[in-house]
Amino acid sequence: MTVRKRLEAAVAGNPIEHPVLAVYDWFIRNRPIDWPWLFEQGLGQINHACLLDYEYKNAEIVESTREQDGQIRRDVRWITDRGELHEWYLGEWRQEYLIKTAEDYGILTRALSDTRFTLNQNDFLHSEQMVGEGGITIGQLGTRALENRNAMQAVQIDAAGLERFSVDLALQQPELLELLELMDDRTVEKFRCVLPAEATHIKLWENLSIETMGPKHFCERLVPVYRKIFALLDGSGKRLQVHYDGKLQAIAGEISGLPFDGLDSFTGPPEGDLSPAEARELWPDLFLWFHPNLGWYALPEAQLEQRIAAALHDLGPRRYCLLISEEVAPQWRRGIPRILEILSRLDTFDSR
Repeated sequence: MTVRKRLEAAVAGNPIEHPVLAVYDWFIRNRPIDWPWLFEQGLGQINHACLLDYEYKNAEIVESTREQDGQIRRDVRWITDRGELHEWYLGEWRQEYLIKTAEDYGILTRALSDTRFTLNQNDFLHSEQMVGEGGITIGQLGTRALENRNAMQAVQIDAAGLERFSVDLALQQPELLELLELMDDRTVEKFRCVLPAEATHIKLWENLSIETMGPKHFCERLVPVYRKIFALLDGSGKRLQVHYDGKLQAIAGEISGLPFDGLDSFTGPPEGDLSPAEARELWPDLFLWFHPNLGWYALPEAQLEQRIAAALHDLGPRRYCLLISEEVAPQWRRGIPRILEILSRLDTFDSR
């Protein structure tokens, strides 16, 4: 079976006979690694494609780049009739957030209001043609991180930063609350727009770790939006994947009560706080896109095999795959082929 057929069978809930290890397309574009050679070894590919075009009626977004300290500096300005916001990046990393004062939330609200979303499947169809039988394409809501998460996560991660956001949320800044309300409505509307899309899987890049939010805010601010999304998706055949890559034990029960199809980039301790066995016991029907800890790739062969075998025993026998989704281990040349070879030997996983 091809990687695509194996993934489709795993998602459908069939018993997994040949587990998949796949990599995000972002790493393929941004890490100078011999990817063609790894694909020949059996590595799969998870592509992501934006399903919407955006028309910002109240903002002009201007980007510029230049070299700084041997790296590419990228400046982004959001220009509105009520003021201007600015952020900049050095290489991959953000150096400055858009939101610097309480008043800036109002400028971002103006920038995002009256935005028009239009379904555009060109990127998705091109991606599916490109990846072929080597993987699958997952739909997403935008090309900017700010467009791809639930409101709470987008403002915290992409617009204000954790420190600023936490203070303003604790103070119940009216400008922040108005922005969150607008963005929540936008998120639901975006899902309405992608209902006719051919993409089966839709992902929210939540990057959720409950340590940065707390169960109370999760239940009060994220869950109601999720429920509106599920009401829209009901009967559509669409599967909602959420990128939850941190500690989740405190909201494990709440996750059980939500009909997510899959939990993307699930990572065990020490990055996360749930083992594969604990996660499977809590969420028997959830598809677990499992990210092996980066330290595993440097283990001696026998110990690596033991870790992989134990993880598959605990995740299985259905609804999981292995994923390179947080970073590529420095020992990729040795580690990735070793894992692929281990996965090909089914009798390894009959017992521990």
